[in-house]
Amino acid sequence: MHSNPQALAELAGKTMYERDPASQALGMTLDEIRPGYARMSMRVRGDMLNGHATCHGGYIFMLADSAFAFACNSHNVNTVGAGCTIDYLAPGREGDVLVAEAVEQALQGKTGVYDITVSNQEGKKIALFRGKSHRVSGIVAEL
Repeated sequence: MHSNPQALAELAGKTMYERDPASQALGMTLDEIRPGYARMSMRVRGDMLNGHATCHGGYIFMLADSAFAFACNSHNVNTVGAGCTIDYLAPGREGDVLVAEAVEQALQGKTGVYDITVSNQEGKKIALFRGKSHRVSGIVAEL
């Protein structure tokens, strides 16, 4: 077992990102990870716009969901999403850098609850996401 929770979170984050082609393909970056916490960002590209010339909600959801995944796997225990909700508050625009900050609210046994706030580069809140996690067997990164 690893004695440094921060080093373990960084190893789990690095390992997960290396095998996450979906987040990589959207240009997401893992900007910070700590036990129970992750911050990811993504620039809104022209091919992410919907018919209203704003960022399609699915891309905002994917950014929030990726930050959720990294936060709940930061303890190096394989963890999957069990459910989530999202509330869209404002549109993302082409060129915006969206930042998703995931914070662990509770972790009891195999179940966790995480709140993710998606904001733009000006700090304006774009969406609020709440995810429920479930721990499964195995670890993310070999020690």
